Amino acid sequence: MTGDTHDVARALTAAVRGDVDFGVAARALMTMDASNYRRVPDGVVAPRDADDVAAALAVCREHGVPVVARGAGTSIAGQATGVGVVLDFTRHMNAIVSVDPRARTAVVQPGAVLDTLQAAVRAHGLAFGPDPSTHSRCTIGGMVGNNSCGAHSVRWGTTADNVRRLKAVTSAGVPVTLGRGTGSSGVPPGLDDLVRANLALLRTGYPDGLPRRISGYALDALLPEKGADLARAFCGSEGTLAVLTEVTVGLVETPAARALAVLGYPDESAAAEAAPGLLPHRPLTVEGMADDLVPDAAGLPRGAAWLFVETGGDTAVEARSRAARIVRAADALDGAVVDDPAGMRALWRVREDAAGTATRTPDGGEAWPGWEDCAVPPARLGPYLRDFRALLAAHGLRGTPYGHFGDGCIHVRIDFDLMSRQGVARFRAFSEQVADLVVAHGGSLSGEHGDGRARAELLPRMYGPELVGLFGAFKDLWDPDGLLNPGVLVRPGPLDTDLRFDVLPRRPVDVAFGYPHDGGDFAGAVRRCVGVAKCRTEQAAAGGGVMCPSYRATGEERHSTRGRARLLHEMLAGEIVTDGWRSAEVLDALDLCLSCKGCRSDCPVGVDMATYKAEFLHHHYAGRRRPAAHYAMGRLPEWLRLAGPFAPAVNALARFGPVAASAKRMCGIAPERRLPVLAPRPLSRLLREHLRERTGVFARSRTTVLWPDTFTDRLSPSVGMAAVRVLEAADVGIVMPPGRVCCGLTYVSTGQLDRARSVMRRTLDTVEPLLELGAPVTVLEPSCAATLKTDLPELMGGDPRAARLAASVRTFAQTLGQCAPDWSPPRLDRPVAGQTHCHQHAVLGDAAERALREKAGLSGELSGGCCGLAGNFGFEAGHYEVSVACAEEQLLPAVRAASQETVLLADGFSCRTQLDQLADRRARHLAEVLADGL
Repeated sequence: MTGDTHDVARALTAAVRGDVDFGVAARALMTMDASNYRRVPDGVVAPRDADDVAAALAVCREHGVPVVARGAGTSIAGQATGVGVVLDFTRHMNAIVSVDPRARTAVVQPGAVLDTLQAAVRAHGLAFGPDPSTHSRCTIGGMVGNNSCGAHSVRWGTTADNVRRLKAVTSAGVPVTLGRGTGSSGVPPGLDDLVRANLALLRTGYPDGLPRRISGYALDALLPEKGADLARAFCGSEGTLAVLTEVTVGLVETPAARALAVLGYPDESAAAEAAPGLLPHRPLTVEGMADDLVPDAAGLPRGAAWLFVETGGDTAVEARSRAARIVRAADALDGAVVDDPAGMRALWRVREDAAGTATRTPDGGEAWPGWEDCAVPPARLGPYLRDFRALLAAHGLRGTPYGHFGDGCIHVRIDFDLMSRQGVARFRAFSEQVADLVVAHGGSLSGEHGDGRARAELLPRMYGPELVGLFGAFKDLWDPDGLLNPGVLVRPGPLDTDLRFDVLPRRPVDVAFGYPHDGGDFAGAVRRCVGVAKCRTEQAAAGGGVMCPSYRATGEERHSTRGRARLLHEMLAGEIVTDGWRSAEVLDALDLCLSCKGCRSDCPVGVDMATYKAEFLHHHYAGRRRPAAHYAMGRLPEWLRLAGPFAPAVNALARFGPVAASAKRMCGIAPERRLPVLAPRPLSRLLREHLRERTGVFARSRTTVLWPDTFTDRLSPSVGMAAVRVLEAADVGIVMPPGRVCCGLTYVSTGQLDRARSVMRRTLDTVEPLLELGAPVTVLEPSCAATLKTDLPELMGGDPRAARLAASVRTFAQTLGQCAPDWSPPRLDRPVAGQTHCHQHAVLGDAAERALREKAGLSGELSGGCCGLAGNFGFEAGHYEVSVACAEEQLLPAVRAASQETVLLADGFSCRTQLDQLADRRARHLAEVLADGL
């Protein structure tokens, strides 16, 4: 930090009551948004109120330091990145101030998350109309800055259509109130003169027939015939005019029931041409996508492109009738009506995740924003898409268009090569030519996400130099010193500078894991995070989602999957985080990662932070002393094997307070935790004895290898023997490995990857003869099964036995489904509660478990999220509070609400231990429950 920066930091600390952080981690976390761009700020301020905002602006004005206002950082054009001071509104200024149901308005602070507002007004039958796909984390302030829209804009319009009044502070420290006509105050002098002097240009300079014209400043809203609407003109200004402190929004009445007409077409142009004809039916949405975005079209009507047309009504019958009417009226190949909430949620999830899933081409290549969201008049969308596809082909590029067909707005990620000089030159040439194409079709360069760094340079192609010059004059009236978000919208930097890839190493980094989905490149794996921030949600995703439990526990960006990926990106860049793998800032951020693997499945682009954490710990502690917990719990299989013969004595000592306290302190274990009880006899011995007594011969196709994982073998062998009873009742034969085996989980999770590979190699030597059987390998502990499925082949990629073992791994329910598909389990007819293990959710799936529970009459849903114990995580000193917070999110409330007759299910040893220690309730593995019912 320079002396000048020190002075700014000191002055801000003295002036504001909020948080001021000019540290390495704070700066690194704010270098990027969800765009291709990266700019390094000096520091971050989280203001507590409007007075703090004014005070921060005064300090920055005095020192000539730029200011960037930031919400969730989900902007795709680069406008949430910047130099100078970032104002982070998500930490403190995030409240719903008031709701007036009669007036159908709400007053909110700029850092309020859209879903929080929706939850606050839902009981009144109201909603904020605009709903971008990032609704679970985007902020109202960011929506005003970008003039966001969303899927329902065909009915309820853009943010500008739904804003009633704005309060802000100019860079000169002047508080302003913005509304229509005389409902404004504090407006910069000279604004009326600027409008009067340019009436003709303002009346003729904007394209017509564009419901999604987001590009540039909406100066035509200041025309007298449009009511001189300053609030509307401010929307879409991307933080360049003043800093928002409060927003009054209008609310819309929402239909009591909804249905979804899904229409299939032969191609996307046909779908696009059909979309305008559906608008007279007054649908809530007309969304489109093609089969290159949805390669698995199971459950969708026949076709290669689809429209999702949502309808509403006072009753379910009315909503369905309207959807059916649209299916009949549409000139589609095929159509269907979906009106069950779960089915509609599943379909909308495909659409909402598209901003992430589209960042991978069908063959696994990378695709990026940059030409993300242009809009043309809806009637021109079909011809535009044909021309757009042709232009892509001419440049040798690929992309998957999708989006708001009813509004003529298209989203697309394109496989630009942004790592080479030639690729960046192609990126620029394509951007210039597609801008001309959009203008030729009467369109707007931006139809939702704003201009930012990606498109502002191209605005003269759309508006001409005279109107763009007027934009500059408008900006200068508000911000004469140019402090607010410089280089955005007005006097922009070139669109091919400040790319976030410029700072990454060009040669692969030497790493332990194989990263097979990223070409073996760790930088490529880290690049997966495009910043859409699905990990920043305050609640786990519906349907059993997991990601990201530590963020939900702390609310801090550095504890989100995105935050950790950003720090790893900056570690590789070496500009802010300068000590590489030894970085204390990266270690601190990763410390609260539970390695739950939730991001591997829930992140739209498959960021796998558990693997990245293990990789980082491997390098961070290379040749150095590790934390005590790594030696104690990271090498748990070794200690349990050594302690096994002395189990009674060890258990007695563990129950003796002073000895237990001393042991926990020495081993880095949280003092609040009880030490687990060792089994007097391990599963491996019990199973050998059992198999010696068996004389039955089983068909080869009905035989499984039962894996004695460390947790089942040494800590809960009753689970293993219960599984044996059930498998044999289903006429499934059992074979056990001929020697000691271990998946290596505890070594991987603590980053002891050299030792993990040694353990895995020995295990592969042991099981190699069994692999010839071709039998499924039944692993009762989900975390061990997930390790064998993913970590084993990714660490031992050069050993073909690893892939064969990984392909053989099955859960208990999967084995029964494969080997005994016609077997009927005992009918229990009881409700269940508990948790699907996070590793099972992320890697293995739970379809077989659901089917088996249904067969047994075990009804109800298991909780999502993470139990919070997560192997060694919840046992480590310093993690107890976060561990409990994770359990309190879903698991503990569900168990407390369960009746006494409810069966508590938890297949993971960690989940069962967490319930035992926090709720004093005993949960059981599904195998135990079925065995009891035999």
